[in-house]
Amino acid sequence: MSNVWWLAPALESDPHSLEQALAYQQQLTKPAGSLGQLERVAVQLAGLQRRVKPHVDSVWIAIFAGDHGVVAEGISAYPQEVTGQMLHNFVMGGAAISVLAKQLSAQLDVVDLGTISPMNLPGVVHLNIGAGTANFAKGPAMTQEQGLLALQGGRDSVLRAKAAGAELFIGGEMGIGNTTAASAMACALLSCPATLLVGPGTGLDPLGVSHKAQVIERALALHADRVGDPLGVLFCLGGFEVAALVGAYLACAQEGIAALVDGFICTVAALVAVRLNPACRPWLFFAHRGAEPGHRHVLEALQAEPLLDLGLRLGEGSGAALAVPLLRLACELHNGMATFAQAAVADRPA
Repeated sequence: MSNVWWLAPALESDPHSLEQALAYQQQLTKPAGSLGQLERVAVQLAGLQRRVKPHVDSVWIAIFAGDHGVVAEGISAYPQEVTGQMLHNFVMGGAAISVLAKQLSAQLDVVDLGTISPMNLPGVVHLNIGAGTANFAKGPAMTQEQGLLALQGGRDSVLRAKAAGAELFIGGEMGIGNTTAASAMACALLSCPATLLVGPGTGLDPLGVSHKAQVIERALALHADRVGDPLGVLFCLGGFEVAALVGAYLACAQEGIAALVDGFICTVAALVAVRLNPACRPWLFFAHRGAEPGHRHVLEALQAEPLLDLGLRLGEGSGAALAVPLLRLACELHNGMATFAQAAVADRPA
């Protein structure tokens, strides 16, 4: 396979900035470690950004959309047309992520990888890789060529983010049927039965969840020869938007932009990215633990400690957007608090 850009080295955290930030954090007027995870993410960001005082003021939110052929198996509570309709909602400002992006003063980049009905919406990047993926219960979801184009689509959004001076990248997704794709991928990557990971997605009842698990088990048997190959799992069982997320996370690590990972589908994409190029892992922060049962298992596989646990299952990057104020406040606390010496406060004896 030519042009395997995703295997290129990730930028490394600067150990000097990391050490200085950690030493500075320990001088602030509070008991050491009392701000818990907020301290850890601030120090991690300092190392990645190569400055003792980090910032995440400039945020880029990319929403990747694509349709899924596996919807033909009756695995979704919503019709497939919703994917395209939501693209319009994103750019018109009516979706949850649109509202959140506005409140965060974040740039919203909406990318249509391939939906069942070709569209030409102002404000949307249309890549037209295909009219959605194929039904992965009957064959591979996408060709290698389509998969590579989708990976590049994610990378291109990161390059746009870098050109805009973004300090934080959020990837979101939209695609009816994509919890089924993500669940199938997670099962293949974690060697788990579908019944352990499959959830209601957009609102299936217990019978629907059971049927969804059966469809996934059939697909896993069909594509069993690709289980040990992360790229093969992605192309056989994934979606165009999931592949774009994988490409985006890998590009973030290579271009030096911290990525805040959203819910279940995005976390599965992050797992693929880490399996493909483990050096990208330090650049990934995890926003929340969602309501899909498989999310907890994928987070554990990544040894990820999410910032929030709010029972979310919306997608769109919404959970990650909700966590941005926490990251910003973590930076402000690190950057703005007085040291014991500055405040003339007695520190704990050494």
